Amino acid sequence: MIDYYTIIEELKNIKTIENVEEIKKLSQDYYYFSPILIPILQNKQADLVVIPTNEEEVLKIAQICIKYKIPLTIRGAGTGNYGQCIPLNGGIVLDMTEMKKIHWIKSGVACVDAGIKISLLERETKKQGWELRMIPSTYKIATLGGFIGGGSGGIGSINYGQLRDRGNLNKVRVVTLEKEPRIIELFGDETQQVNHAYGTNGIITQLEIPLAPAYNWVDVIVTFDNFISALKFGQALADSDGITKKLISIHAQPIANYFIALKSYLPNGENCALLSMAEISLYPLQELVKEYQGKITYQQDLSKNSNINLIEFTWNHTTFHARNIDSNITYLQTFFFTIDKVEKMYNYFGDEVMIHLEFLRVGGKAIPAGLQLVKFTTEKRLNEIIKYHEENGMFIANPHTYILEDGGRKNIDIEQLNFKKKVDPYGLMNQGKMKAWKNN
Repeated sequence: MIDYYTIIEELKNIKTIENVEEIKKLSQDYYYFSPILIPILQNKQADLVVIPTNEEEVLKIAQICIKYKIPLTIRGAGTGNYGQCIPLNGGIVLDMTEMKKIHWIKSGVACVDAGIKISLLERETKKQGWELRMIPSTYKIATLGGFIGGGSGGIGSINYGQLRDRGNLNKVRVVTLEKEPRIIELFGDETQQVNHAYGTNGIITQLEIPLAPAYNWVDVIVTFDNFISALKFGQALADSDGITKKLISIHAQPIANYFIALKSYLPNGENCALLSMAEISLYPLQELVKEYQGKITYQQDLSKNSNINLIEFTWNHTTFHARNIDSNITYLQTFFFTIDKVEKMYNYFGDEVMIHLEFLRVGGKAIPAGLQLVKFTTEKRLNEIIKYHEENGMFIANPHTYILEDGGRKNIDIEQLNFKKKVDPYGLMNQGKMKAWKNN
Protein backbone atom coordinates (compact mmCIF):
# COMPACT_ATOMS: atom_id res chain seq x y z
CA MET A 1 0.00 0.00 0.00
CA ILE A 2 1.46 3.33 -1.09
CA ASP A 3 1.40 6.13 1.50
CA TYR A 4 0.57 9.18 -0.63
CA TYR A 5 1.17 11.55 2.29
CA THR A 6 4.78 10.42 2.14
CA ILE A 7 4.76 10.97 -1.62
CA ILE A 8 3.44 14.51 -1.18
CA GLU A 9 6.17 15.23 1.33
CA GLU A 10 8.83 14.00 -1.07
CA LEU A 11 7.40 16.09 -3.89
CA LYS A 12 8.03 19.17 -1.71
CA ASN A 13 7.24 22.32 -3.70
CA ILE A 14 5.68 20.58 -6.71
CA LYS A 15 1.93 21.32 -6.89
CA THR A 16 -0.38 18.42 -6.01
CA ILE A 17 -4.15 17.97 -5.86
CA GLU A 18 -5.58 15.79 -3.11
CA ASN A 19 -9.26 16.77 -3.27
CA VAL A 20 -11.20 13.66 -4.33
CA GLU A 21 -13.63 15.49 -6.63
CA GLU A 22 -10.84 17.36 -8.41
CA ILE A 23 -8.86 14.13 -8.78
CA LYS A 24 -11.89 12.43 -10.30
CA LYS A 25 -12.36 15.26 -12.79
CA LEU A 26 -8.70 15.21 -13.78
CA SER A 27 -8.77 11.42 -14.17
CA GLN A 28 -11.33 11.52 -16.99
CA ASP A 29 -11.68 12.49 -20.63
CA TYR A 30 -14.56 12.30 -23.12
CA TYR A 31 -14.73 8.49 -22.94
CA TYR A 32 -18.50 8.77 -22.37
CA PHE A 33 -18.92 9.39 -26.11
CA SER A 34 -18.81 5.58 -26.16
CA PRO A 35 -21.56 3.63 -24.38
CA ILE A 36 -19.20 0.65 -24.42
CA LEU A 37 -16.52 2.47 -22.41
CA ILE A 38 -18.81 4.05 -19.81
CA PRO A 39 -19.25 1.00 -17.53
CA ILE A 40 -15.57 0.09 -17.90
CA LEU A 41 -14.03 3.48 -17.13
CA GLN A 42 -16.52 5.57 -15.17
CA ASN A 43 -15.14 4.61 -11.74
CA LYS A 44 -11.45 4.72 -12.60
CA GLN A 45 -9.40 7.49 -11.04
CA ALA A 46 -5.97 8.39 -9.73
CA ASP A 47 -4.88 8.59 -6.10
CA LEU A 48 -3.06 11.88 -6.63
CA VAL A 49 -2.70 14.57 -9.30
CA VAL A 50 0.70 16.22 -9.69
CA ILE A 51 1.21 19.38 -11.77
CA PRO A 52 4.83 20.11 -12.79
CA THR A 53 5.94 23.45 -14.18
CA ASN A 54 9.28 22.42 -15.71
CA GLU A 55 11.38 19.47 -16.80
CA GLU A 56 13.30 19.27 -13.53
CA GLU A 57 10.06 18.70 -11.65
CA VAL A 58 9.04 16.00 -14.13
CA LEU A 59 12.33 14.22 -13.47
CA LYS A 60 11.69 14.40 -9.72
CA ILE A 61 8.20 12.93 -10.16
CA ALA A 62 9.62 10.16 -12.36
CA GLN A 63 12.19 9.30 -9.70
CA ILE A 64 9.50 8.99 -7.04
CA CYS A 65 7.31 6.82 -9.28
CA ILE A 66 10.27 4.48 -9.82
CA LYS A 67 11.15 4.43 -6.13
CA TYR A 68 7.63 3.40 -5.06
CA LYS A 69 6.55 1.68 -8.30
CA ILE A 70 3.62 4.07 -8.72
CA PRO A 71 1.55 3.89 -11.94
CA LEU A 72 1.82 7.15 -13.87
CA THR A 73 -0.71 8.49 -16.37
CA ILE A 74 0.05 11.64 -18.38
CA ARG A 75 -2.69 14.16 -19.08
CA GLY A 76 -3.04 17.26 -21.22
CA ALA A 77 -6.46 18.91 -21.29
CA GLY A 78 -8.32 15.59 -21.37
CA THR A 79 -10.07 16.28 -24.68
CA GLY A 80 -9.56 12.74 -26.03
CA ASN A 81 -12.45 10.32 -26.52
CA TYR A 82 -11.08 6.87 -25.81
CA GLY A 83 -10.00 6.88 -22.19
CA GLN A 84 -6.38 7.57 -23.19
CA CYS A 85 -5.67 9.56 -20.04
CA ILE A 86 -7.83 7.59 -17.59
CA PRO A 87 -5.72 5.69 -15.03
CA LEU A 88 -6.82 2.06 -14.88
CA ASN A 89 -4.84 1.23 -11.75
CA GLY A 90 -4.84 4.43 -9.73
CA GLY A 91 -1.49 6.03 -9.02
CA ILE A 92 -0.50 9.51 -10.18
CA VAL A 93 -2.02 11.58 -12.96
CA LEU A 94 0.63 13.91 -14.31
CA ASP A 95 -1.17 17.08 -15.41
CA MET A 96 1.08 18.85 -17.94
CA THR A 97 -0.96 22.02 -18.39
CA GLU A 98 1.43 24.24 -16.40
CA MET A 99 4.33 23.35 -18.68
CA LYS A 100 3.43 25.93 -21.29
CA LYS A 101 6.57 27.81 -22.24
CA ILE A 102 7.18 28.87 -25.83
CA HIS A 103 10.94 28.49 -26.27
CA TRP A 104 11.15 29.97 -29.76
CA ILE A 105 9.38 30.44 -33.08
CA LYS A 106 11.53 30.97 -36.15
CA SER A 107 11.73 30.11 -39.85
CA GLY A 108 8.48 28.16 -39.83
CA VAL A 109 9.28 26.03 -36.78
CA ALA A 110 8.14 26.27 -33.15
CA CYS A 111 9.76 24.80 -30.05
CA VAL A 112 7.41 24.63 -27.06
CA ASP A 113 6.63 22.82 -23.84
CA ALA A 114 4.12 19.97 -24.11
CA GLY A 115 1.44 21.67 -22.02
CA ILE A 116 1.04 24.74 -24.22
CA LYS A 117 -2.54 25.32 -25.37
CA ILE A 118 -2.79 25.05 -29.13
CA SER A 119 -4.86 28.25 -29.35
CA LEU A 120 -2.26 30.24 -27.41
CA LEU A 121 0.60 28.86 -29.49
CA GLU A 122 -1.12 29.70 -32.76
CA ARG A 123 -1.84 33.20 -31.54
CA GLU A 124 1.92 33.70 -31.22
CA THR A 125 2.92 31.96 -34.45
CA LYS A 126 0.53 34.14 -36.45
CA LYS A 127 2.43 37.22 -35.30
CA GLN A 128 5.25 35.91 -37.50
CA GLY A 129 3.00 34.83 -40.39
CA TRP A 130 2.75 31.14 -39.44
CA GLU A 131 0.10 28.78 -38.09
CA LEU A 132 -0.08 25.15 -37.00
CA ARG A 133 -0.32 22.62 -39.79
CA MET A 134 -3.30 20.93 -38.18
CA ILE A 135 -5.38 21.46 -35.08
CA PRO A 136 -8.17 19.52 -33.34
CA SER A 137 -11.69 20.90 -33.07
CA THR A 138 -10.91 21.30 -29.34
CA TYR A 139 -8.03 23.68 -30.17
CA LYS A 140 -9.16 26.31 -27.65
CA ILE A 141 -8.28 24.10 -24.67
CA ALA A 142 -6.28 21.17 -26.08
CA THR A 143 -2.55 20.97 -25.40
CA LEU A 144 0.02 20.25 -28.08
CA GLY A 145 1.53 17.33 -26.16
CA GLY A 146 -1.90 15.76 -25.70
CA PHE A 147 -2.65 16.21 -29.40
CA ILE A 148 0.57 14.43 -30.38
CA GLY A 149 0.14 11.71 -27.77
CA GLY A 150 -3.53 10.95 -28.35
CA GLY A 151 -4.65 12.64 -31.56
CA SER A 152 -4.29 11.64 -35.18
CA GLY A 153 -5.29 14.60 -37.36
CA GLY A 154 -7.71 17.47 -37.62
CA ILE A 155 -8.38 20.77 -39.32
CA GLY A 156 -5.54 21.09 -41.83
CA SER A 157 -5.27 17.34 -42.51
CA ILE A 158 -6.62 17.99 -46.01
CA ASN A 159 -3.21 19.55 -46.69
CA TYR A 160 -0.78 17.81 -44.31
CA GLY A 161 -2.24 14.36 -43.68
CA GLN A 162 -1.98 12.92 -40.19
CA LEU A 163 0.24 13.69 -37.23
CA ARG A 164 2.20 10.47 -37.71
CA ASP A 165 3.06 11.30 -41.32
CA ARG A 166 6.77 11.89 -41.84
CA GLY A 167 7.69 15.54 -41.49
CA ASN A 168 4.89 16.64 -39.14
CA LEU A 169 6.98 16.30 -35.97
CA ASN A 170 10.63 17.36 -35.93
CA LYS A 171 11.78 16.62 -32.41
CA VAL A 172 10.63 15.67 -28.91
CA ARG A 173 12.23 15.64 -25.49
CA VAL A 174 11.13 12.73 -23.34
CA VAL A 175 11.60 11.88 -19.66
CA THR A 176 12.02 8.14 -19.07
CA LEU A 177 10.95 5.91 -16.19
CA GLU A 178 14.10 3.85 -16.04
CA LYS A 179 15.86 2.99 -12.77
CA GLU A 180 17.60 6.36 -13.15
CA PRO A 181 15.15 8.58 -15.11
CA ARG A 182 16.78 10.72 -17.79
CA ILE A 183 15.93 13.10 -20.59
CA ILE A 184 16.37 11.88 -24.15
CA GLU A 185 15.83 13.63 -27.46
CA LEU A 186 14.22 12.02 -30.49
CA PHE A 187 14.55 13.47 -33.99
CA GLY A 188 12.65 12.90 -37.23
CA ASP A 189 11.56 9.28 -37.66
CA GLU A 190 12.66 8.52 -34.09
CA THR A 191 9.67 10.53 -32.84
CA GLN A 192 7.35 7.77 -34.10
CA GLN A 193 8.34 5.84 -30.99
CA VAL A 194 6.17 8.20 -28.92
CA ASN A 195 3.85 9.77 -31.53
CA HIS A 196 0.24 8.70 -30.87
CA ALA A 197 1.27 6.26 -28.14
CA TYR A 198 -1.14 7.48 -25.42
CA GLY A 199 1.83 8.35 -23.20
CA THR A 200 2.63 4.68 -22.66
CA ASN A 201 6.35 4.97 -23.29
CA GLY A 202 7.73 8.31 -22.17
CA ILE A 203 6.75 11.70 -20.78
CA ILE A 204 6.87 14.21 -23.62
CA THR A 205 8.07 17.49 -22.13
CA GLN A 206 9.03 19.52 -25.19
CA LEU A 207 8.23 19.44 -28.91
CA GLU A 208 9.56 21.01 -32.07
CA ILE A 209 6.99 21.20 -34.87
CA PRO A 210 7.02 22.60 -38.42
CA LEU A 211 4.43 25.26 -39.15
CA ALA A 212 2.40 26.32 -42.19
CA PRO A 213 2.05 29.74 -43.83
CA ALA A 214 -0.87 31.62 -42.27
CA TYR A 215 -3.75 32.62 -44.53
CA ASN A 216 -6.75 34.83 -43.99
CA TRP A 217 -9.38 32.12 -43.50
CA VAL A 218 -13.07 32.46 -44.26
CA ASP A 219 -15.80 30.17 -42.90
CA VAL A 220 -18.33 29.05 -45.50
CA ILE A 221 -21.51 26.96 -45.27
CA VAL A 222 -22.82 25.39 -48.48
CA THR A 223 -26.14 23.53 -48.64
CA PHE A 224 -27.24 20.87 -51.12
CA ASP A 225 -30.63 19.40 -52.01
CA ASN A 226 -29.24 15.87 -51.88
CA PHE A 227 -26.36 14.24 -50.03
CA ILE A 228 -24.69 12.72 -53.10
CA SER A 229 -24.16 16.19 -54.55
CA ALA A 230 -22.59 17.29 -51.26
CA LEU A 231 -20.39 14.19 -51.27
CA LYS A 232 -19.17 14.71 -54.84
CA PHE A 233 -18.61 18.41 -54.15
CA GLY A 234 -16.45 17.52 -51.15
CA GLN A 235 -14.25 15.21 -53.20
CA ALA A 236 -13.99 17.73 -56.05
CA LEU A 237 -12.94 20.47 -53.64
CA ALA A 238 -10.45 18.16 -51.95
CA ASP A 239 -8.95 17.35 -55.36
CA SER A 240 -8.78 20.99 -56.48
CA ASP A 241 -5.09 21.69 -55.96
CA GLY A 242 -5.39 25.33 -56.97
CA ILE A 243 -8.00 26.11 -54.30
CA THR A 244 -6.56 26.78 -50.84
CA LYS A 245 -8.56 25.25 -47.98
CA LYS A 246 -7.99 23.68 -44.59
CA LEU A 247 -11.38 22.16 -43.76
CA ILE A 248 -13.90 20.19 -45.81
CA SER A 249 -16.57 18.77 -43.51
CA ILE A 250 -19.63 17.12 -45.12
CA HIS A 251 -22.85 16.35 -43.22
CA ALA A 252 -25.88 14.38 -44.36
CA GLN A 253 -29.37 15.20 -43.20
CA PRO A 254 -30.43 15.35 -40.40
CA ILE A 255 -27.08 16.12 -38.69
CA ALA A 256 -27.44 19.87 -39.17
CA ASN A 257 -30.45 19.78 -36.82
CA TYR A 258 -27.97 19.27 -33.99
CA PHE A 259 -26.16 22.53 -34.83
CA ILE A 260 -28.40 24.87 -32.86
CA ALA A 261 -26.13 27.89 -33.31
CA LEU A 262 -26.23 27.42 -37.10
CA LYS A 263 -30.04 27.17 -37.32
CA SER A 264 -30.33 30.43 -39.28
CA TYR A 265 -28.14 29.00 -42.05
CA LEU A 266 -29.41 25.42 -41.89
CA PRO A 267 -33.09 25.82 -40.96
CA ASN A 268 -34.23 22.39 -42.15
CA GLY A 269 -31.21 20.28 -41.27
CA GLU A 270 -29.96 20.43 -44.84
CA ASN A 271 -27.17 18.36 -46.35
CA CYS A 272 -24.24 20.68 -46.00
CA ALA A 273 -20.53 21.37 -46.31
CA LEU A 274 -18.76 23.31 -43.56
CA LEU A 275 -15.62 24.82 -45.02
CA SER A 276 -12.61 26.88 -44.03
CA MET A 277 -11.28 28.59 -47.15
CA ALA A 278 -8.47 31.00 -47.89
CA GLU A 279 -9.92 34.39 -48.87
CA ILE A 280 -7.92 34.26 -52.11
CA SER A 281 -9.86 31.12 -53.15
CA LEU A 282 -13.42 32.33 -52.63
CA TYR A 283 -14.09 33.04 -56.32
CA PRO A 284 -13.10 29.58 -57.61
CA LEU A 285 -15.03 28.10 -54.68
CA GLN A 286 -18.17 29.90 -55.84
CA GLU A 287 -17.72 28.40 -59.30
CA LEU A 288 -17.34 24.90 -57.86
CA VAL A 289 -20.43 25.37 -55.67
CA LYS A 290 -22.40 26.36 -58.75
CA GLU A 291 -21.15 23.30 -60.65
CA TYR A 292 -22.59 20.99 -57.97
CA GLN A 293 -25.85 22.94 -57.53
CA GLY A 294 -24.99 24.08 -54.03
CA LYS A 295 -26.01 27.26 -52.23
CA ILE A 296 -23.79 29.39 -49.99
CA THR A 297 -25.81 30.36 -46.91
CA TYR A 298 -23.01 31.70 -44.69
CA GLN A 299 -19.66 33.36 -45.24
CA GLN A 300 -17.56 34.95 -42.51
CA ASP A 301 -14.01 36.31 -42.49
CA LEU A 302 -12.38 34.85 -39.36
CA SER A 303 -10.08 37.87 -39.00
CA LYS A 304 -13.19 39.82 -37.98
CA ASN A 305 -15.15 39.29 -34.79
CA SER A 306 -17.64 36.44 -34.98
CA ASN A 307 -19.52 34.38 -32.43
CA ILE A 308 -19.30 31.36 -34.72
CA ASN A 309 -16.27 29.32 -35.72
CA LEU A 310 -17.21 26.40 -37.96
CA ILE A 311 -14.23 24.39 -36.71
CA GLU A 312 -16.27 23.82 -33.56
CA PHE A 313 -18.97 21.98 -35.50
CA THR A 314 -16.63 19.56 -37.24
CA TRP A 315 -14.48 16.53 -36.47
CA ASN A 316 -15.59 15.18 -33.09
CA HIS A 317 -17.27 18.42 -32.12
CA THR A 318 -20.05 17.18 -34.41
CA THR A 319 -20.53 14.23 -32.05
CA PHE A 320 -20.44 16.60 -29.08
CA HIS A 321 -23.27 18.75 -30.47
CA ALA A 322 -25.36 15.72 -31.40
CA ARG A 323 -24.98 14.16 -27.96
CA ASN A 324 -26.09 17.43 -26.35
CA ILE A 325 -29.45 16.81 -28.05
CA ASP A 326 -29.56 13.00 -27.91
CA SER A 327 -27.26 11.17 -25.49
CA ASN A 328 -27.98 7.84 -27.21
CA ILE A 329 -25.87 8.93 -30.17
CA THR A 330 -22.35 7.59 -30.46
CA TYR A 331 -19.95 7.53 -33.39
CA LEU A 332 -17.55 5.60 -35.60
CA GLN A 333 -14.25 6.52 -37.25
CA THR A 334 -13.97 5.17 -40.76
CA PHE A 335 -11.54 5.42 -43.65
CA PHE A 336 -13.84 5.05 -46.66
CA PHE A 337 -11.04 5.74 -49.17
CA THR A 338 -13.52 6.38 -52.01
CA ILE A 339 -16.83 8.20 -52.29
CA ASP A 340 -18.58 5.19 -53.84
CA LYS A 341 -18.09 3.34 -50.54
CA VAL A 342 -19.60 6.31 -48.71
CA GLU A 343 -22.61 6.22 -51.01
CA LYS A 344 -23.06 2.49 -50.41
CA MET A 345 -23.09 2.91 -46.63
CA TYR A 346 -25.38 5.94 -46.89
CA ASN A 347 -27.94 3.94 -48.87
CA TYR A 348 -27.59 0.81 -46.70
CA PHE A 349 -27.88 2.26 -43.19
CA GLY A 350 -29.97 5.38 -43.72
CA ASP A 351 -30.42 7.49 -40.59
CA GLU A 352 -29.18 4.74 -38.27
CA VAL A 353 -25.63 5.72 -39.29
CA MET A 354 -25.68 9.40 -40.26
CA ILE A 355 -22.81 10.26 -42.59
CA HIS A 356 -20.35 12.88 -41.34
CA LEU A 357 -17.18 13.13 -43.42
CA GLU A 358 -13.86 14.91 -43.05
CA PHE A 359 -11.59 14.98 -46.09
CA LEU A 360 -7.88 14.44 -45.47
CA ARG A 361 -4.77 13.37 -47.30
CA VAL A 362 -3.59 9.77 -46.96
CA GLY A 363 -0.61 8.60 -48.97
CA GLY A 364 -0.77 11.75 -51.09
CA LYS A 365 -4.45 11.36 -52.01
CA ALA A 366 -7.47 13.21 -50.69
CA ILE A 367 -9.93 10.71 -49.22
CA PRO A 368 -13.21 10.83 -47.28
CA ALA A 369 -12.93 9.73 -43.66
CA GLY A 370 -16.05 9.33 -41.56
CA LEU A 371 -16.97 10.28 -38.04
CA GLN A 372 -20.47 8.93 -38.57
CA LEU A 373 -23.14 9.46 -35.94
CA VAL A 374 -24.67 6.19 -34.84
CA LYS A 375 -28.03 5.74 -33.13
CA PHE A 376 -26.90 3.33 -30.44
CA THR A 377 -29.17 0.45 -29.46
CA THR A 378 -26.97 -2.46 -28.33
CA GLU A 379 -23.31 -3.41 -28.36
CA LYS A 380 -24.19 -6.34 -30.59
CA ARG A 381 -25.75 -4.06 -33.18
CA LEU A 382 -22.81 -1.64 -33.03
CA ASN A 383 -20.43 -4.51 -33.71
CA GLU A 384 -22.61 -5.62 -36.64
CA ILE A 385 -22.35 -2.13 -38.11
CA ILE A 386 -18.56 -2.15 -37.70
CA LYS A 387 -18.31 -5.62 -39.24
CA TYR A 388 -20.38 -4.64 -42.27
CA HIS A 389 -18.11 -1.68 -42.96
CA GLU A 390 -14.99 -3.83 -42.67
CA GLU A 391 -16.42 -6.59 -44.86
CA ASN A 392 -17.04 -3.99 -47.55
CA GLY A 393 -13.47 -2.72 -47.67
CA MET A 394 -13.53 0.13 -45.17
CA PHE A 395 -11.12 0.57 -42.26
CA ILE A 396 -12.63 1.24 -38.85
CA ALA A 397 -10.49 2.97 -36.23
CA ASN A 398 -12.64 1.73 -33.36
CA PRO A 399 -13.42 4.53 -30.87
CA HIS A 400 -14.99 2.08 -28.42
CA THR A 401 -11.79 0.71 -26.96
CA TYR A 402 -9.06 2.20 -24.77
CA ILE A 403 -6.45 -0.25 -26.10
CA LEU A 404 -3.92 1.55 -28.29
CA GLU A 405 -3.61 -1.12 -30.97
CA ASP A 406 -7.29 -2.10 -31.09
CA GLY A 407 -8.42 1.44 -31.73
CA GLY A 408 -6.52 2.32 -34.85
CA ARG A 409 -3.63 0.26 -36.11
CA LYS A 410 -5.01 -3.23 -35.46
CA ASN A 411 -1.45 -4.53 -35.19
CA ILE A 412 1.51 -4.40 -32.82
CA ASP A 413 3.93 -1.49 -33.29
CA ILE A 414 7.22 -3.24 -32.61
CA GLU A 415 9.13 0.04 -32.63
CA GLN A 416 6.97 1.47 -29.85
CA LEU A 417 7.07 -1.78 -27.87
CA ASN A 418 10.86 -1.93 -28.01
CA PHE A 419 11.10 1.70 -26.98
CA LYS A 420 8.82 1.07 -24.00
CA LYS A 421 11.00 -1.84 -22.90
CA LYS A 422 13.91 0.57 -22.80
CA VAL A 423 12.36 3.65 -21.22
CA ASP A 424 9.64 2.10 -19.04
CA PRO A 425 11.01 -1.31 -18.00
CA TYR A 426 8.71 -1.53 -14.96
CA GLY A 427 5.60 -0.90 -17.06
CA LEU A 428 4.39 2.03 -14.97
CA MET A 429 3.24 4.35 -17.73
CA ASN A 430 -0.48 4.42 -18.59
CA GLN A 431 -0.93 0.84 -17.54
CA GLY A 432 -3.29 -1.41 -19.47
CA LYS A 433 -3.42 0.67 -22.65
CA MET A 434 -0.75 -1.07 -24.77
CA LYS A 435 -1.70 -4.61 -25.81
CA ALA A 436 1.85 -5.32 -26.95
CA TRP A 437 3.12 -4.76 -23.41
CA LYS A 438 0.37 -6.83 -21.81
CA ASN A 439 1.16 -9.72 -24.14
CA ASN A 440 4.91 -9.27 -23.82
